[in-house]
Amino acid sequence: MRCCAASILLLLCCLLVACSTPAPTWRSKVATLVDELTRQGAPATFPQAYNNLVETFEHGEAVLHVQHNDQEADTYYLMAYQKGELLRAELKRHKERIAEQERQRVADELARIEEERLMRKAAEAEKRLQEQERLAAEEASKAAAAEKKISNSKESPISQTPTHTVRRGETLPQIAARSEIYNDSSLWPIIYRANRDQIRNPKQLWPGQVLKIPRHFSRDEAIDAKRFSGRK
Repeated sequence: MRCCAASILLLLCCLLVACSTPAPTWRSKVATLVDELTRQGAPATFPQAYNNLVETFEHGEAVLHVQHNDQEADTYYLMAYQKGELLRAELKRHKERIAEQERQRVADELARIEEERLMRKAAEAEKRLQEQERLAAEEASKAAAAEKKISNSKESPISQTPTHTVRRGETLPQIAARSEIYNDSSLWPIIYRANRDQIRNPKQLWPGQVLKIPRHFSRDEAIDAKRFSGRK
């Protein structure tokens, strides 16, 4: 009895093996590929290509489960897998382009920041240079003013005598040449011009005349006096 039961069980197993149909070769591969592309964002990036891939896969599913034609279904699965491979390659290139664009954007931003930094540095350097030039100009102006003051003081009379009483036989050049007056005979026109009210002829003076002696005159006035003296 036991041998009969075992024989029947073995027969049933053989029938099941003979009746079972192997699954299509490409179905699992394309299913895995579709899942991978979905996770990588293919539906949003390439919706038309992705939908075409899914439609081909679903067509294979319909042929397998409705028509029970494994061979034809496997043809659709293979077609879907090939489309998926192309889509995966395109998605990879797209991501590489995006990554390259991002790298370029970052590089451009860094270049812009560096350019702005250099421009600020150049502007600060220009400002410092202008300030240095301004200070140098001020110093030069002060030095020139001091030199002019010293020069004027050298040409001013040593003595502070405001007047001079004419002695017998004195002339204006002799008076100007006195050390307490100007110590320079060619400056006599300064005395002459300051005393025009009592000197009609610069070559003729009268003893006892009290002449005003200008003590504050410019360099230009001194030069003009010497020029006038040279013509007389």
